[in-house]
Amino acid sequence: MAEIQVVRGDITDEQVDAVVTAANESLLGGGGVDGAIHRAAGPELAKAGAAQAPCPPGDAVATPSFGLGPRIRHVIHTVGPVWEGGGHGEADVLARCYRRSLEVADDLRAGSIAFPAIATGIYGFPSDEAARIAMSTIRAAHTQVQLVRLVAFDEETYRHLKAQE
Repeated sequence: MAEIQVVRGDITDEQVDAVVTAANESLLGGGGVDGAIHRAAGPELAKAGAAQAPCPPGDAVATPSFGLGPRIRHVIHTVGPVWEGGGHGEADVLARCYRRSLEVADDLRAGSIAFPAIATGIYGFPSDEAARIAMSTIRAAHTQVQLVRLVAFDEETYRHLKAQE
């Protein structure tokens, strides 16, 4: 079982093998955490992502980290669900994002990974429910990843994640 750490900060400053970005299906970059990761990595990240697009919700793909390296070697792009009230399978899709990202990390032989709060920004997933799903899914995952860092950008997300420890 991986060690899980909850921290507050900027995911682009993490010292891990791979960071996960909450992408859109085009993998071209967007707002929020995805925009921050793309800005830090440089324009090559969008080109590499576009070559693998489209990525459906719940799936994940990896690219090199470009300008985030050498401390971060890979960016794992996952597409979260758009919140539609909770009755349209959003929780299952979100759990798949975490599971699939860990599978990709295993394929990359990543020993450490940092996740943002997937789908809680513009996609509108409630951060308390998202924190519960993130933590329970990561705890139940069969992975070779040794360290998982859940990186909260804001205080509310941090509180919800800490409550799940």
